[in-house]
Amino acid sequence: MFFKQALDKQLDSWIADLREHANLPVKLRLWNGSEYPLGRYDKPNVTLTVREAGALPLLLTPSLDNLGEAYVQEKIDLDGKLTDIIDVGYRFSAAAKRRAGGALAKVARHFTHTKQEDKNAIQYHYDVSNEFYSQWLDPGMVYSCAYFEQGNEDLATAQRKKIDHILTKIRLQPDQTLLDIGCGWGALVLRAAEKFGGRCVGITLSQNQFDLATARVRAAGLSDRIEIRLQDYRDISGTFDRITSVGMFEHVGKKNLTAYFGRMRELLADNGVAMNHGITVPDPSDAPMDGSTFMDRYVFPQGELPHIGLVLKTMQEGGLEAFDVELLRRHYAQTLRHWADNFEAHSSAIRDMVGEKKYRIWRVYLAGCAHAFDTDTMSIYQVVCHKAGEPSSGIPWSRRYIYDHPIGLND
Repeated sequence: MFFKQALDKQLDSWIADLREHANLPVKLRLWNGSEYPLGRYDKPNVTLTVREAGALPLLLTPSLDNLGEAYVQEKIDLDGKLTDIIDVGYRFSAAAKRRAGGALAKVARHFTHTKQEDKNAIQYHYDVSNEFYSQWLDPGMVYSCAYFEQGNEDLATAQRKKIDHILTKIRLQPDQTLLDIGCGWGALVLRAAEKFGGRCVGITLSQNQFDLATARVRAAGLSDRIEIRLQDYRDISGTFDRITSVGMFEHVGKKNLTAYFGRMRELLADNGVAMNHGITVPDPSDAPMDGSTFMDRYVFPQGELPHIGLVLKTMQEGGLEAFDVELLRRHYAQTLRHWADNFEAHSSAIRDMVGEKKYRIWRVYLAGCAHAFDTDTMSIYQVVCHKAGEPSSGIPWSRRYIYDHPIGLND
């Protein structure tokens, strides 16, 4: 009885504080039918239903990790437009930080990134099923930031433009060799061979990606130009004229970045060009973001995001000189909005396919990431580089070549 009274008092204080300071467009509904407005709105656009008393402690300190955990474990339900729900989640978290007198305590994470651990992590995330990803990705199955040249392209067009943007940036020429580290379902190497005439090797640790990419290469009649391998980047041998890494280094680990870029340098031919396309965080400190525990547990095991400053530092330490850096944060926010909308449009089929828990994980993950990129909580850069210390005779004097003169063979 004493515990219940103390909890009720704490809940009343929390509700009063939120109404006064946060003014959230939320109606709180408890398991016993009681309802409380958390803001001064006639018609709140989000209803937060607490399904059991055990969820209340998570709400009283509502970090993104706690809210995500409660939602995935079906301790709470959230009804309303997905964009409104995510906005409310961030505002809950901000209110909790204010009540705590600053940033909430964050737990340091330490990952070892052995080959087996990285393989397990990749397969956990990417081997949900190819059919699952096909429900919300573009037809080319490109699972990385698209490039919206005009801002109003459909997703498929923007993804094709992203791949062309990359291949034009690295100046891939006919019959040059290209290594794509983390090739996904093969979209980049397929385009590189078909349009630019490259001879490509794509590697992945995902069995599902390997199977489908191999089948797509065979169906396109490009087996003589493209080889798909189920292989760790640390086990590659040989040299390549061009190297791309798209959405891969997030799985490497911050302490391994210098070695990762050093490995890219070893694999890069003299006068070769490489490009790293990866997610970063705006905070240069090493502290994990709010929501990172949820991401590590449910979405990206062992995933780590560096600041762009650390990327450039470790790239140089690995023997690569950056000569072109482009921010694509707005482009990823737009990409994620497309993915989240597709996910919502196919929610019934996805629920049937993967079950309620995984459906909830991915629903909140996609929409939450869209908000994070919109608000500069997360960012993304493309960095084009070559071997440090090499003459720069092959590098154009201006960036105009990227936009004015596409060098592909076919559209």
